[in-house]
Amino acid sequence: MLLRYSATTAHRLKPLSISLWLALPVALSATCALAADETDKPSTIASTQADSDAPRLEQVTVTARRRAEESQDVPTPITTLSGAQLESQRIYKIQDLQQALPSVNVAYTHARVSSFAVRGIGNNPASDGLEGSAGIYLDNVYLGRPGMAAFDMMDIEQLELLRGPQGTLFGKNTTAGVLNIATRGPTFTPERSVQVSGGQDGYFQGKGSFSGPITDTLAGRVSFYRTRDDGYLNNRYDGRTLLGGEREGIRGQLLFKPNEDFSLRWINEYNSENSSSGSSVIYGAGPVFWKRAALVGAHPELGKSNIDGRQNVSVHQNASSVEANWNLAGGYTLTSISAYRSWHFNPANDADQLDVPVIKDYGFEVHDRQFSQEIRLASPKGDFFDYVVGAYAFKQNLGNRIFTDFGPLADLDLIGANLNALNNINSKVNGKVNTESYALFAQGTWHLSDRLDFSAGIRGTYEEKEANVQRFAPTGGGPAVVIPGVVDGNAVRAGQVGAYDSGNLHMHNAAPSFLASVSYHFDDDVLGYASLSHGEKSGGVNLAVASAPSAGAESLLVGPERANDAELGVKSQLFDHRLQLNANVFWTGVNGYQATTYYQPPGALTGYQLLTNAGSVRSRGVELEATAVPVRGLTVNVNGSFNDVTYLSFKNAPCPAEVVGATTCDLTGKPVAGASRWIGNVNGEYKWPRVNGVEPYATGSYAYRSESEGTLDNSDLSKINGYGLANFSVGARVGYGDGLLDASLWVKNAFDKEYYLAVGNGINGLYTASPGQPRTAGVTVRYDF
Repeated sequence: MLLRYSATTAHRLKPLSISLWLALPVALSATCALAADETDKPSTIASTQADSDAPRLEQVTVTARRRAEESQDVPTPITTLSGAQLESQRIYKIQDLQQALPSVNVAYTHARVSSFAVRGIGNNPASDGLEGSAGIYLDNVYLGRPGMAAFDMMDIEQLELLRGPQGTLFGKNTTAGVLNIATRGPTFTPERSVQVSGGQDGYFQGKGSFSGPITDTLAGRVSFYRTRDDGYLNNRYDGRTLLGGEREGIRGQLLFKPNEDFSLRWINEYNSENSSSGSSVIYGAGPVFWKRAALVGAHPELGKSNIDGRQNVSVHQNASSVEANWNLAGGYTLTSISAYRSWHFNPANDADQLDVPVIKDYGFEVHDRQFSQEIRLASPKGDFFDYVVGAYAFKQNLGNRIFTDFGPLADLDLIGANLNALNNINSKVNGKVNTESYALFAQGTWHLSDRLDFSAGIRGTYEEKEANVQRFAPTGGGPAVVIPGVVDGNAVRAGQVGAYDSGNLHMHNAAPSFLASVSYHFDDDVLGYASLSHGEKSGGVNLAVASAPSAGAESLLVGPERANDAELGVKSQLFDHRLQLNANVFWTGVNGYQATTYYQPPGALTGYQLLTNAGSVRSRGVELEATAVPVRGLTVNVNGSFNDVTYLSFKNAPCPAEVVGATTCDLTGKPVAGASRWIGNVNGEYKWPRVNGVEPYATGSYAYRSESEGTLDNSDLSKINGYGLANFSVGARVGYGDGLLDASLWVKNAFDKEYYLAVGNGINGLYTASPGQPRTAGVTVRYDF
């Protein structure tokens, strides 16, 4: 095993060059308090020894129904991962989650072009004017952009995946599912942890977390990370190594708890990224691409990167939230969550994937700000009836800037002839969308007997969007070629990059959601359940000119998405709680499925990414999860799913690059893009008995997913092959000083499998792909004290 980490890596680290105006007071207060209070040390070693005495599974508490409950008592499919499991499997990025969760597809190119899909629904990358079908929540706050979660997951307490529509209790309507991430909060008992990792390709990660009391009623916590690597994709044009860079972040928290009936948690967070994420390789291409590449003297090659332009993304994110909880008379709990989040994404891309100057720079710069407020009241757990009611408000202001800097060979590659229509032209498009969303919701459970429960929920959401798209007159370039009666380069320029203003576009939508569920405890350890639910999410807006000049401004609007879902499942704990076995079957029908496609207007020379309602979709399948402790020290987790995700109707789908002469194709009865039929994950950890204070351990995991369609046109050139990834680690934990020292060696993608995270459409029938990380080995040292 070759590790390229050495002392030379350390000198590359620099102080966190980020604004700490939100988190610094918390960090200083908590750190000072921890330094002053050294009397109460954590009992990590003792608890580890106690846990090993009995090979039984521990109960997992979730908040899927907005109250603390044991996961096995909640009648809905839920997968949970603790922070310790994430650390054990070295999962710290959103795209790694599909190696641990069933029915999950993460399409990732970079922070903006990313999507989180559940059961094959939600593959909407690059949709600035639309929320995802699967919602992501961080500390009970909805993230309006999937890219807001595209940072290292830091100091996680627990992660919950809820599958199926979850509109009746979660803040924004979600038709596919919810990923609910909870971070560790401040504690009144001192906790400290530092961790350093190093590995191949210049990989380095430093993390730390410090928590403890500031006063008798105030506690603080500060967590931070910095990650860097050199990348792993070689660019043949100039020898650059791409897909590397730096990410860093800090989270500061305060917890005010004057008594047992009130608590207030204030969280402030900052994250940044400067990397070459988004770099891709040529995955496939139709005949037009190869013909035009030869015309301009380019040298493209399948599976390679050979570009002459910049490749960089810069991402900055600020966030602040306040959660207050009151325990009221009679056992009621009142919760208020107020949150603000801003996100700025700025790219530089070589969009032509060629080693000649066709398009020198291209990208979507995005500024997003969101505000949310949620208030809910939870009744005490009743003998016959208990409930949760609440209200939710969400406001989002998003603007994007699409910039294109054409090179001197633009006409030859994009048009096929030199009309000087696009050569050396600069074009800019500004788009904006303002969203206001309001909802009332309620869900209650009737305990009809000691074993039989019936739950019902309803939600009413009203949402308004106001948008505008404006393309400015092009700059640069020279006189276009004009041959009367034959060709007019000026007309080509006007059609491709001419000035356009959509005017103000308006959308409003009232969307109901409901849930009806029945569950029955066959005994204390076996729960059966069945449910019916309906979820809706509002429409969106294409924040690009796209189809507007030819089809009208109204063509930029995308209709709502509606999902009906049926579930039947069982949850069980067997063999004296040494085996947990859960299984369910589901059927989901989606009308007006929202997806990103590629549109080329009639007579146009280039196409555009845009949103569309891709007809109706059916998702059905089976999901299985099992966790076992067969012998003392060994824990094994297995989960898997079979998802049949099919277009029931999609008659006006885009045609793949290999189809010549047709404008639309019929994908009815074909698989939905980005949805693997078979997904399976297995991981395990074995801890040997402690000897002389040393506890050795070994972990292993294997994640498999079958092939999937790469793009919405179901091109044979963009299919993603199935693959399996194996990860392993060995290490030991030992008491050292007042804490616990953990050192491990690890390898990810141990068999160096070639795989791809996403495939996208490009110009001239090009398909590009984001390659996954090759085999990477490293070492991690962690100290908890």
